[in-house]
Amino acid sequence: MKWQNMALDAIDRAILAQLQEDARITNAALAEAVGLSPSPCLRRVRQLEEAGVIRRYATLVDPVAVGMGVNVFVSIRLERQVEAALNAFEDAVADMPEVMECYLMTGDADYLLRIAVADLDHFRRVVLERLTKIPGVASIRSSITLKQVSYRTALPLGGG
Repeated sequence: MKWQNMALDAIDRAILAQLQEDARITNAALAEAVGLSPSPCLRRVRQLEEAGVIRRYATLVDPVAVGMGVNVFVSIRLERQVEAALNAFEDAVADMPEVMECYLMTGDADYLLRIAVADLDHFRRVVLERLTKIPGVASIRSSITLKQVSYRTALPLGGG
């Protein structure tokens, strides 16, 4: 990745913090917030984009408002942890729109997924029609969330 060779200074971190809070902020407002004039600010944003530090811009949608208010954390254990099985599993879940996050883990589970669904029947279909059909899956354990206590999209850039 290109960003590994990029040293982020305090102004870069300030730019990133502002953009994490409001990706639609105008360049003029961003420049003012971080203490730069517009041209150098825009240049820094472009450098952060080109280096891959800023991967993309997104809109956060309220899941309840669009009928996808059920979150389920699913622990997956594979029969074997060999490269081919890991790749096959990762390819399969990458094609599942309900899988919001997927992590390769240490410990008891090989993978931890966060799945967003409309209701329990939707989750049942995801498990029975898709997850159980992935070759090499040995076990599936799920935990249904009751309430979201905390949710952040902004990384803590304060360095401490």
